[in-house]
Amino acid sequence: MLSNLHQNLDEMYNQMVEWRRHFHQYPELSFEEFETSKKIAEILSSYGIEVRKGVGGTGVVGIIRGGKPGKTIALRADFDALPIQDEKDVPYKSKVPGVMHACGHDGHTATLLGVAKVLSEVRDELAGNVVLIHQHAEEAGTGGAILMIEDGCLEGVDVIFGTHLSSQTPLGLVGTRKGPLTAAVDGFEVTIYGKGGHGSAPHETVDSIIVATQVINQLQLVVSRRVDPLKPAVLTVGSFHAGEAANVIADKAVFTGTVRTLNSDVRDLMESEIKGIIEQVSSAHHAKAEITYQRGYPSVVNHDKETEFFRKVTSNDLGEENVVEPEILMGSEDFSYYLEHVPGMFFWTGAALSDANAVFPHHHPRFDFDEKAMLVAGKSFLSLVYQYLNENQ
Repeated sequence: MLSNLHQNLDEMYNQMVEWRRHFHQYPELSFEEFETSKKIAEILSSYGIEVRKGVGGTGVVGIIRGGKPGKTIALRADFDALPIQDEKDVPYKSKVPGVMHACGHDGHTATLLGVAKVLSEVRDELAGNVVLIHQHAEEAGTGGAILMIEDGCLEGVDVIFGTHLSSQTPLGLVGTRKGPLTAAVDGFEVTIYGKGGHGSAPHETVDSIIVATQVINQLQLVVSRRVDPLKPAVLTVGSFHAGEAANVIADKAVFTGTVRTLNSDVRDLMESEIKGIIEQVSSAHHAKAEITYQRGYPSVVNHDKETEFFRKVTSNDLGEENVVEPEILMGSEDFSYYLEHVPGMFFWTGAALSDANAVFPHHHPRFDFDEKAMLVAGKSFLSLVYQYLNENQ
């Protein structure tokens, strides 16, 4: 039966490409995915799949109820885009100015829709149920996953699997590891309030730009001098805004950044140290600081049993040499929330283009991927469903 499922997905390939390219041309930002959500629901419904719309916002959940009793397995795909101008020269280039699928979520969605079609045709033979989680707002920072969980998307689910296409990993490979796979991510915004004045009389002012730069310089010492070097941490200041004229000393400076960690103790330490440095350095220079520190996604931590199960299943499909263990990524993924509620795991699917000059990282204006990777990801999903439901009757 499994080989037939894979063959049926092969026959769906052109349709999956068509879906992917449609989503790519009409991308929607987090929490604004109204048309995308509508199209996903329409496609699922057309295959006779039970659909819940508006889950946690614009999320969509499809349920395929098997003809025999058994466990319930969930598969997840995200579908939001990014505020980036598409600079690729391809027929399916984004038609929405300043918005594009620069992370492969269009491919995730098309993959899961293809899997849904194939499974819907054999539902009577399934020993259990399949929950198809089409998630909004993964890129938002607040996360569509937690909102969908709070709205019941995991009710009755025994295990969950998810994947992310990787534009810099060779096509044909899948990769995962037990335990932490991605980092926790937190964000901060800092406003330094000084005292503005004329550029010719700095002694009468408190220069917010100077104070902010001193704060930022000191923040760079947190990782190198306060964190155990065997425990990864990254601190990045990504934006800085201050001043409007060359001869005016700015009374306010604002900067923002992110913090990425794997260890919960390090996460707490980073927050404490960052806040302390900002307050103390600002005070030493007679300025005041306002700090907004927001905890973001936790680390994706794969469960051991489910990771071993994935390795066994995909090794049979792809060969052991094509199931690799990647380095931990200091990026973030809100799939982590699902794994805090039910057992499961997350994996990368290689999707690099054959032309090395066309390979760009995620969130790049020229990001793209080899669409054949959707077949690798989809077949992995089908194998996981088939083996899991058969082994847990």
